[in-house]
Amino acid sequence: MTLPTPLPTGGLPTPGDPHRPAPPTLTNGATVHGFGGDMRMRHPWELPLLIVGASFTTLAYLTWAGLLVYAIVLVTTGRGASIENAIGEASVVAQLVALLMALPFLIWIARALMYAQLRVQSVRMSPTQFPEGYRMVAESAHQFGLRRVPDAYVVLGNGVINAFAAGHGFRRFVAINSDLFEVGGAVRDPDALRFVIGHEVGHIAAGHVSYLRLVFTNLLAQVPLLGTAYSRSQEYTADNFGYLHAPAGAPGVMATLAAGKYLNANVNVNELADRAAHEKGLWVHIANWQSSHPVTTWRSHALRDRRRPGHLWFRPGLRGTPGASYIGPLPPGSDDSLQYPTPADALILLDRAAAERPPGFDQQFGRFPGVDYGSRPTLREMQLSAPLLSRVWLPAAPPVAPSQPVPPSQPTPQGQPAPQGQTAPPNQPAEGQAPDGRQEPPPGPPPPPPPSR
Repeated sequence: MTLPTPLPTGGLPTPGDPHRPAPPTLTNGATVHGFGGDMRMRHPWELPLLIVGASFTTLAYLTWAGLLVYAIVLVTTGRGASIENAIGEASVVAQLVALLMALPFLIWIARALMYAQLRVQSVRMSPTQFPEGYRMVAESAHQFGLRRVPDAYVVLGNGVINAFAAGHGFRRFVAINSDLFEVGGAVRDPDALRFVIGHEVGHIAAGHVSYLRLVFTNLLAQVPLLGTAYSRSQEYTADNFGYLHAPAGAPGVMATLAAGKYLNANVNVNELADRAAHEKGLWVHIANWQSSHPVTTWRSHALRDRRRPGHLWFRPGLRGTPGASYIGPLPPGSDDSLQYPTPADALILLDRAAAERPPGFDQQFGRFPGVDYGSRPTLREMQLSAPLLSRVWLPAAPPVAPSQPVPPSQPTPQGQPAPQGQTAPPNQPAEGQAPDGRQEPPPGPPPPPPPSR
């Protein structure tokens, strides 16, 4: 068999090209923004929790070093029979000390194995394999200022919606489950896939997959409440990157996370986000506190309301900030069961909703590949429509369809697209569209202006 002649590199710059960004090092960070990255994109709780985790880990290592020095002194002076006895008779203490000493090596080995498994078992995105997905990776890397484009792999999902970012050494990579490509197909919701890839590349741009960061925060992950809070703050930061790269994909991602890749068209994202404020109670907060990712309703609310960071500890609206735009027809789960509708009440509500539902919004049984839905409203029109049987809740701003964020010093006139290629703080509100896609606000008084910056 005759092997083909190797193709040229296509004009790629040589490593010594002065126009080529310097590779990432221990001191310059993964992006051209420097070691700290683009600080405007970070959730305000991320760095404080990072400092707590790094301090906790540093204290643990200093304690380990102190115990080791103390044990050596005891042994060398003849006051201790062995290092193990000097550290303490309790075997648990010795095991914890040994585990702490081995932790950096275990993290390094785990990352190396993960990368190797992707390289030998998954499909690598490239200009010739899944080029649409690889273009999304390259474009987001360019927009976020990454020094190098991360590797990207398609992983067999078997029905699971998931993606992740990681690294090994100075190499970075993202993995996208194959089921997300079905969501992102050209006849489905490519903007949702673009948002997911922007989110994962955002983890890399924010330094979340750095080896040193993992070493100095791994112990924080074992601390109740603080470990999961730190993880949620990173997810909100990555969502800011995803929104910056593909704001139009945010509703599709939330709908997919809530109902899956086939029923996502029938999820009203505005109603989903409003429930973040209406679902009350201690148990709701505990469910969020123990989660490594923001709960879906709170996360949807944060992606819709770009005036403020995502809520990390308390639900939207609890501490006086506007939380919802509509009040739905059913009571929240925290209300007394006496408020729940009777079967007759529920049937009446169903009939009222059927009478108000716009043409084409019925048959809510999902959308599947290969079926022509051209006669029905678009997927995004259904997701961003005004909730049925709901009344406007005056203290809050109305839901808005996502648009390109712009710097606060250059506000975009209502109804006009934002300039392309500009970055902005993640909280900047999108303007100009109502939830049903029209260029006017929903009924009711105008929302309060965004806070000044």
